[in-house]
Amino acid sequence: MWIDTHCHLDAGEFGDESIAQAALAQQQGVDMIVIPAVEVATFATVAQLAASIPNGCYALGIHPIFVPRAKEDDLRVMREQVAAAMDDPRFVAIGEVGLDFFIPMLCEPAMREKQVFFFREQLHIARDFGLPILTHVRKSQDVVLKHVRQITPNGGIAHAFNGSFQQAQGYIDVGFKLGFGGAMTFTRALQIRRLAAELPLDAIVLETDAPDISPAWVHPGRNSPDQVPRIGAVLAELRAIPVQEVAVASTAAAKAILPRMKLAAD
Repeated sequence: MWIDTHCHLDAGEFGDESIAQAALAQQQGVDMIVIPAVEVATFATVAQLAASIPNGCYALGIHPIFVPRAKEDDLRVMREQVAAAMDDPRFVAIGEVGLDFFIPMLCEPAMREKQVFFFREQLHIARDFGLPILTHVRKSQDVVLKHVRQITPNGGIAHAFNGSFQQAQGYIDVGFKLGFGGAMTFTRALQIRRLAAELPLDAIVLETDAPDISPAWVHPGRNSPDQVPRIGAVLAELRAIPVQEVAVASTAAAKAILPRMKLAAD
């Protein structure tokens, strides 16, 4: 069994192929795909898509790239929809949320401030409902960690982790897992590959971020959730352990950090 802990299966790049892509992934042993929302307008879309496939579950959140067009009232709507979603067994987390200090427009002082405000408010929602979070972190590892330490959710996943060993330990210390995917498959990604090889195996979960962050054998093409087993095989090679050991460990880590996933699987 494999789990894709981060896949934008609702993205326009999939067109009308989302359900077929989920079926293909399931044929490859991907028994669960987590579909995170990126803004309030996509909340219903990800919930409906997750309900339409046997291996689907979802998260609700406002992505930092979508914060510029978000309104403060969206946080009220989000809290109300999260409360309603708690009755849905396929709802597993708050996400995708976080901070992006890589895109120049998002680094302007007013936009940094707005990002931090939205991130902290979403951390409050996660904490209030006892939910884990799926974080987007670009050029902002230490700032994200600072806010997570102040407003601690019920664990989470540092999506597409690309920090230092010290930062990795910081996430582990606050009960997070670290997401590894296609970036790990490039031989030039030395730091990511070292992290993948040396961090505790029980701290690692697998993801695709499809349609983005394609693995080396797909790049520059569209990524898809059926790539998880082959990505897992790269992790096994880096750690010099059997692929089955990675499958078992990464699945256990995903289920531990996303405990509501058991409801979705039942």
